[in-house]
Amino acid sequence: MTAAETELDVRSLLATETPAVAGILTTLVFIGFGDALLSDLENHFLTIAMFVWLFAVMMWGAFGVVRHADAVAEKLGEPYGTLVLTFSVIVIEVALLAAIMLHGQNNPTLARDVMFATLMIVLNGMVGTALLIGALRYWEQECNLTGARSFLVVMSALSIVALVLPKFTETAPSPVEAPGKAILFIAITVLFYAVFIFIQTMRHGAFFADPETRSEKNSSHQSRKPTRSLAYHVVMLVLTLVPVVALSEYLAVIVDFGIEDIGLPEPLGGLLIAVLVLAPEGLTAFHAALANHLQRAVNVCLGSALSTIGLTIPAVLIIGFAANIHVHLGLTDVETVLLVLTLFVSGLTFAGGRTNVLQGAVHLLLFFVYVALLFSP
Repeated sequence: MTAAETELDVRSLLATETPAVAGILTTLVFIGFGDALLSDLENHFLTIAMFVWLFAVMMWGAFGVVRHADAVAEKLGEPYGTLVLTFSVIVIEVALLAAIMLHGQNNPTLARDVMFATLMIVLNGMVGTALLIGALRYWEQECNLTGARSFLVVMSALSIVALVLPKFTETAPSPVEAPGKAILFIAITVLFYAVFIFIQTMRHGAFFADPETRSEKNSSHQSRKPTRSLAYHVVMLVLTLVPVVALSEYLAVIVDFGIEDIGLPEPLGGLLIAVLVLAPEGLTAFHAALANHLQRAVNVCLGSALSTIGLTIPAVLIIGFAANIHVHLGLTDVETVLLVLTLFVSGLTFAGGRTNVLQGAVHLLLFFVYVALLFSP
């Protein structure tokens, strides 16, 4: 390889890995000057500018993480590929949660708000959009009924146990108020998720593969982005992920200021975290639906929601133990109704294995109801 070709390859590599470069540079800036930059949050113009800067870089980094996770998924195949994607994203979510929980005043409902926001965004916003755009292009689409049902069975049980049941128990499963019950909830949640992972990866992996009835034409014409070696994408996945996690602490300072001092709605913090971590997965699901690979979209969407419940609950309860922080998991009455309605509609949506515009529109309308109630409960 000539010197000119080497220089061109380096430039191409830097252009491709711009999210990692931007994340590393921003992290270095905040490590060196973070205290000074965050010392005058009463200057709202500066605060908003820093929030936009951090949020944009972290979002860009999240897209980079998903791109490399997707390349790893391409090489590992399903369902292992989707697991790499969901685990990568859950690391970002838990880091953001931990940063906000450990900074400023105790916000015991933050984890609950994030998980509820994630369920509403995924099951209504992402699923609704994927079904709608896919049906508008292909009229109807088909997914693996058994796989979708497996996701929903575990997700329904986990979400009701974790987010509804605590409201009706005599003592809430908080690490401070009832440590024994918190340990029980950690064990139950991990067990639920571990059983599902065993079924997905070992015993019944075919449940989560594309239906055999899908046309060969759609399969053979799927466009694939060129990828490098598996080792390269694993290394770049880590290098892109680390700055996003590191910047979580600085974003948490601004989010806490907005909620505690400006008086923004408390659930807004959970919504921001959910949007940040789910946007790349949402685009992945939308692209899959547009390529008539609905099962891939279903795996990404429902896998995101399930991993949020299955991994975030143990993580935040463990953080609560370590920092002696109250964690309140029980939803409000209105949120409970919306969650149960969403799970019920989701079960009906995937009951027949084929989807159309109607299901997508219904899920999107439920998502709009959630957003409206967020600002006007």
